[in-house]
Amino acid sequence: MKYPVFLDLDDTILDFHRAEDVALRKTLTSLGLTPTDAMVARYSVINDACWKRLERGEMTRNEVLTKRFALFFDELGVSFDPEETWRRYEANIGEGGFLLEGARELLEELCETYDLYAVSNGTATIQDRRIANADIAHYFKAIFISQRVGYNKPDKRFFDCCFAELPPFDKARTAIIGDSLTSDIRGGKNAGIPTIWYNPHNHTAEGDCRPDYEVTSLDMIPLVLEMLLTPQDEDSDH
Repeated sequence: MKYPVFLDLDDTILDFHRAEDVALRKTLTSLGLTPTDAMVARYSVINDACWKRLERGEMTRNEVLTKRFALFFDELGVSFDPEETWRRYEANIGEGGFLLEGARELLEELCETYDLYAVSNGTATIQDRRIANADIAHYFKAIFISQRVGYNKPDKRFFDCCFAELPPFDKARTAIIGDSLTSDIRGGKNAGIPTIWYNPHNHTAEGDCRPDYEVTSLDMIPLVLEMLLTPQDEDSDH
């Protein structure tokens, strides 16, 4: 029997910030703007804040997709259509199937021992293209994208819907692995499963959301999973 393991995609397996950087620069250039590092960095902050509001139920997905550009353009003091900008950006970021260093090796190792399930808050059409471009779909038993599931991480209902698609399993014998405390780790807590925080930049876990385990590199994950998921009666020779 293979135990199920849930893996976040963006900034756990896929390099979202690289994809975002490339896509935003292409989009701004297509609008006649000259993108700078400062502009890209500021957009990233605005974008992240909007997605956090989605996690808290303060914005809808459609609001996030256009509002981030409206806020960004307001700060720049320029006037462009957020809807048209989103369409151009969507086309560009879907090409960004960049993997984090060591991610493919991790997937190849884990899929031999565990049933892997991807869990993402990303937009479905974009994630489909990025997953295809990265050629990683075959590592997963199923890919759960919140736009299709109908709920967003960290909502317990997102995980309830995912779990309903799996064969029966022991919640103590699984884990969710992700880089986000607010969506992956809190989501795992809400769902009642162990959590592994991928924290390559050594951020401090603030607030009341504390992961069960923390790793700073992808190559640490197999050992943590082995420790977490190996039944006690297999731990000894007697």
